[in-house]
Amino acid sequence: MPAIRPRHLCSVAAALVLTLTAPATAATAAPDTSAAALREVLFVANNWDGTADVIKSSGDLAKIGRVNVIPDKAERMAEINADPIRWIAYMTIRNSVGEGHDQFADDMYSTPDGTSVVVSRPSFADVVSINLTTGAINWRFPVSGYRADHMAVSPDGKRVAVSASTGNTVHVLDITTGKQLGSFATGDKPHENIFSSDGKYIWNMAIGDVNTATDAPWLDWTKGDRHITVVDATTYKQVKVIDMRERLDAIGLTDYSDAVRPAVFSPDESKLYFQVSFFNGFFEYDIATDKITRTKTLPKNPATSDDRTTFVNDSRHHGISMKPDGSKLCVAGTMDDYATVVDRATLKEGPLVAVSKPYWATVSGDGKSCVVSESGADQVTAIDFATGQKTVSVAVGDHPQRVRLGHVSASWTGPAS
Repeated sequence: MPAIRPRHLCSVAAALVLTLTAPATAATAAPDTSAAALREVLFVANNWDGTADVIKSSGDLAKIGRVNVIPDKAERMAEINADPIRWIAYMTIRNSVGEGHDQFADDMYSTPDGTSVVVSRPSFADVVSINLTTGAINWRFPVSGYRADHMAVSPDGKRVAVSASTGNTVHVLDITTGKQLGSFATGDKPHENIFSSDGKYIWNMAIGDVNTATDAPWLDWTKGDRHITVVDATTYKQVKVIDMRERLDAIGLTDYSDAVRPAVFSPDESKLYFQVSFFNGFFEYDIATDKITRTKTLPKNPATSDDRTTFVNDSRHHGISMKPDGSKLCVAGTMDDYATVVDRATLKEGPLVAVSKPYWATVSGDGKSCVVSESGADQVTAIDFATGQKTVSVAVGDHPQRVRLGHVSASWTGPAS
């Protein structure tokens, strides 16, 4: 099975070709979507207020525009309020994983022609495609169960995979029409999705129940079935299951969680670097030998309690990215309120850059900086890979989480409506 390129989570949008565009009208002309008329940007998913901020992909990260990703909120809420079961699920999401807030924008990818953005919306249990010119919804797909989560887009741009976290299912959709092409079963609470660089395989990480208070190591068995599922991206049949419980136990780490959170692959596609629940650090996993080869424990913030029940959604650290040349990793220390650049060869960390509850880490368009979302301060911050120092912060909406590279029309400053 071919391995996976490391930057596809950040750069896959550059490979998309979407044919769905909004027709021109007298009031709104269709945008010029030629390559020369596009600009690369970063989309920031503001989960609690249901918006996406669009900012420059490099440099000063200056704000360009904002998209309302819940233009149909009244309709969706009417449906929820009319269904007692859906209402209970909606309130459960708000009061557990949402920390008392709605979850309206988890993950998103734009199309390279600058016309649309596809968004997973946890509280509405769906995926929508939104026209960036009009702000209108192109299509909507309700997921199985009651919550949508992380997504991934295939290298050829034709498919989008989304985790239905309470349905233990990944749906694979036609990105143009929103119609389901296939689906596959996962472990409990599917989370991260990754397409292989050749588009032949999909990797899914199931994280189990992260909202229970049974967080002590001896109660780890109550968290559910957590494993990586690898499937054929054409047939959606299972190819391999990787249970990190066995790999952790093999190196004596029996008290560590096996719930794989964010992950990134090395440039030579031989290594996987991943975070797990409760742990302030990450692991290196060798794909060929099927073993965990190195463990990196990062510093604890003295102000952070070691009480696992105080960790938001069990994620002490949540967010990891890699410099394009593979020399540096960038880690978001979520509960420890810092981010840091780590030398990949030595695993030595650089300065601990103070940030507020960072929830994601990606790479800037020019590849020179790590960009983290500060969900506790409603801003995104760039950290220079070379120096490990903060270079700039820019304010965004309420509770930013996923940050993805994408494209908009060169003249775009926001939808017309």
